[in-house]
Amino acid sequence: MDQLAGMAVFARVVEEKGFTAAARSLNLSKAAVSKQVARLEDRLGVRLLNRSTRRLGLTEAGRDYYERAQRILAEVEDAEQAASSRVVHPRGLLRVNAPVSFGQTYLTPILPAFMLRWPELKVELTLIDRFVDLIDEGFDLAVRVAVPDGSPLIARRLCTARHVVAAAPSYLAARGTPQRPADLARHDCLLYLYLTTGDEWRFLGPDGRAFGVRVAGPLRANNGDALRHAAAAGLGVLYSPDFLIADMLQRGVLLPVLADWRTPELAIQAVYPPGRPLGAKVRVFIDFLVETLAHRIRGATSR
Repeated sequence: MDQLAGMAVFARVVEEKGFTAAARSLNLSKAAVSKQVARLEDRLGVRLLNRSTRRLGLTEAGRDYYERAQRILAEVEDAEQAASSRVVHPRGLLRVNAPVSFGQTYLTPILPAFMLRWPELKVELTLIDRFVDLIDEGFDLAVRVAVPDGSPLIARRLCTARHVVAAAPSYLAARGTPQRPADLARHDCLLYLYLTTGDEWRFLGPDGRAFGVRVAGPLRANNGDALRHAAAAGLGVLYSPDFLIADMLQRGVLLPVLADWRTPELAIQAVYPPGRPLGAKVRVFIDFLVETLAHRIRGATSR
């Protein structure tokens, strides 16, 4: 318990940016706070803080320790809340990961409302398109548009979407409009690096079975916004989740192609690691996404 107490005091010093403010928030003397941090540094054998008369800063070891301490303290708090069923007032740090374009378009606009509803929660939102390792990288949950086969993560479906094939009017005027999926092999296609099927775009046949068409083109990117803007400029044919290009389709910047051919359903899911209780902070965030996200996405794609 002494180790945990020292960790909590150190974290508060970092968050309050000083010993005096941390002591005030903890209702301790400044000397007691300083002693706790000094004992922690002695036990670890490293300096965590650079102290000066003007400012207090983290050392490299201190920065790493603080990041880990945040996660450990949050886990302890979640365990206590789960054990006592006190889930009404979630507190602590919530670390969330989401794809860049999806996060910018759909998560960031609703995040303030969530934080106003739960003011004792702090949120760290990281937008990156690659599939992060939630456990190794310390995330509480991620919002994913596709979950790789065999994923051990626990998933809760938020809503569904589909891929849409589209191109700019200028491209179609110059190169013609594909009439069937096989025609895409003769077109310039814009490729998403993290598509789970690689360079193969998937469609559903009349019998409902999925089949793929291998494509190639002048641009590969790890971000959906980069690809949709390239498509709008006439660089090629795009295969994108409908919610990312709904506005361009509505304005005629992009035109749907192969509209009579369905694509496999995409599940937009909140995923979190197995083997641990679903803490209050994760639960209320997922509930908030269920409440707000599907409505926003349906509204964007149905206009």
